[in-house]
Amino acid sequence: MICYNCGCRLSEHDFCTGCGADVGLYKKILSMSNRLYNDGLEKATVRDLSGAIVSLRQSLKLNKNNIDARNLLGLVYFEMGETVSALGEWVISKNLRPKKNIADDYIDMIQTNQARLDAINQTIKKYNQALLYCYQDSLDLAVIQLKKVLSYNPKYVHAHQLLALLYINSEEWERAQKELQKCIQIDTNNTTTLRYLKEVEHMLMPEEAAKNLPRKKASGEDVVRYQSGNETIIQPMNMKEPKGVSSLLNLGIGVIIGVAIACFLILPGRIQNAKADINKELRVVSEQSDAKTATIDELEQKVQNLTDSQERLQEELATYQGTNGEIKATDGLMMAVNAYLENPEDIETIASYLEILEENEESLTSEVGREKSESFTSLYNKLLELLGTGLVDYYYNIGYESYRAENYEEAIPNLERAYRYDSTKAEALFYLGNSYHRNGDDNKAKETYALVMDYFPDTEFSNKSETYLAEINNAE
Repeated sequence: MICYNCGCRLSEHDFCTGCGADVGLYKKILSMSNRLYNDGLEKATVRDLSGAIVSLRQSLKLNKNNIDARNLLGLVYFEMGETVSALGEWVISKNLRPKKNIADDYIDMIQTNQARLDAINQTIKKYNQALLYCYQDSLDLAVIQLKKVLSYNPKYVHAHQLLALLYINSEEWERAQKELQKCIQIDTNNTTTLRYLKEVEHMLMPEEAAKNLPRKKASGEDVVRYQSGNETIIQPMNMKEPKGVSSLLNLGIGVIIGVAIACFLILPGRIQNAKADINKELRVVSEQSDAKTATIDELEQKVQNLTDSQERLQEELATYQGTNGEIKATDGLMMAVNAYLENPEDIETIASYLEILEENEESLTSEVGREKSESFTSLYNKLLELLGTGLVDYYYNIGYESYRAENYEEAIPNLERAYRYDSTKAEALFYLGNSYHRNGDDNKAKETYALVMDYFPDTEFSNKSETYLAEINNAE
């Protein structure tokens, strides 16, 4: 520990032996900073990343030169997908200690990998674009952008939380629960994640009504007390009556009197009350039946009116729409063309509209088939011609990044699109086959490897495809 005044190494005393400055409070501050660093380290070890961030920030407030705390804070940010914040902490750490600082290795690990830097930039742009879509109430586009963000950076907690919130808004509870579980795996004690998860689980598994607990019978007294004149008589309750003829006679007389009272006094009143209750229930049921009958007649009339309206609207729609849904296809194509005219370099937005077109109409091939008009086909082909290799490179890059991240479910559709738009791109078809194989779909993998061998012979991809194809056949 170094003196803040003269730089001399401090001893066990509360004053500096070099300059005589009082360093008692200074030592306590540094000790508390180190204690908070240890607390943050323990929380980070059990993946309580949110709690670790709080402790490490407090540690740095007490001692901004705590290099270990700052480097660990950068690692926690990086683990949560906050790469920019992590780089900021490491750069500050490097400036505070230029030599023998592990922050140099962390910074070099990111800056020397151009692909990782590009992925970070794409992640930031797409996340901001998703937020903009949310503000514009374009929630479908926001979901698409967030899925792309997570394909680049699967540990981005904020992206998982925003995607889960969009799923909650659309009442897709199971998908929201899946995204929140991924957040829990990254940061086990994130307050926002736990709050969202509580609401989702409440909708998926509503709490059952509490069962009534059996009531305990109050125990009576062991004796009965009553007054006779000026004397108090105490009689035990459990005392048995003496057996004999008189006891049996008294018992029989009591039974007969009880039956008589029930027959002549109680029973007629009970019967009358039962009849009144039955008549009342009959009136209520009759009224409910009449009301339901009227409601059924009204609903049947509404159904008939809606059916007639639907037929009329279908007839009107038939005058505007072809049999193959040309209007939807034309609208989707128009949005893509408009996006190109506004900004030809914004390949991401153009691709988003083309993906929406695919989802609504199942596939672009069915939209531009022989049933489509020549003007539609010409405009679609012209758009692809103007885009050139930009659209192909866009889908190949994100598909290849997902493939390297072992996220094969995200890699397959993007590599398929890259090969669909450029059938000469051998690497896209080859990595598509690898994605099918590593995702467990060997039949698709064999078909794809066979296409590589047929369309691209005498290439490195063809030789590798032949090797992988032989491995799959031998494994079967």
